[in-house]
Amino acid sequence: MGHIPKGNTAALAIPSFEEALKESLVEREDYDVGKWLYVPCQYEEYRYILATRGQNPLICVGINPSTARPGALDNTLKSVERISLHNSYDSFIMFNLYAQRATDPDSMEKSANSYLHEQNMAAFRYILEHTKQAHIWAAWGAIIEKRDYLALCARQMYEIGEEYGAKWFTSGKRSVKKGHPHHPLYLKKDSTLDPFDGQAYFDLLIPGSAKN
Repeated sequence: MGHIPKGNTAALAIPSFEEALKESLVEREDYDVGKWLYVPCQYEEYRYILATRGQNPLICVGINPSTARPGALDNTLKSVERISLHNSYDSFIMFNLYAQRATDPDSMEKSANSYLHEQNMAAFRYILEHTKQAHIWAAWGAIIEKRDYLALCARQMYEIGEEYGAKWFTSGKRSVKKGHPHHPLYLKKDSTLDPFDGQAYFDLLIPGSAKN
């Protein structure tokens, strides 16, 4: 079954990322918190982090979460896991530009919920603070054009990554016109990673975004 949002996330009572993280670290019956990091720790209308635990993770950034959860990965996350392992990482950390769950990106809310976005960025900072050398796989595809706010979310995540000295990559062919990173779903399991010049990409994607 897919996930259709029940409504705008502004109508939800959303705890802070810190509160959700604290709850996700408590032992649970439905999955092993020693093997998974899942924030929030139950199925909600939004998701910040879905990760397997390891010492050398590949951080992947997609568009928005769908139905995946611990022990029940969707096809996109299965591809992320395979490609991470093939490229010598022992785990993956799945993020998204926007945290609202929706199997069909056309179902995403038209305007971004600034609070949900802020908490998503807090989650991203948390992971970067706890990763020695962050390797980030940009994997949002051309779907980034579905909503105007997605490009702005991506640029902010890139800038945060730069603060922490992260190295950015893509996998597969980028789109010809705008250089959008390839989505993981249709990549071969032995796909490799290529360096990603995020600044050049955002200079093209968002007019006026070039740094002085």
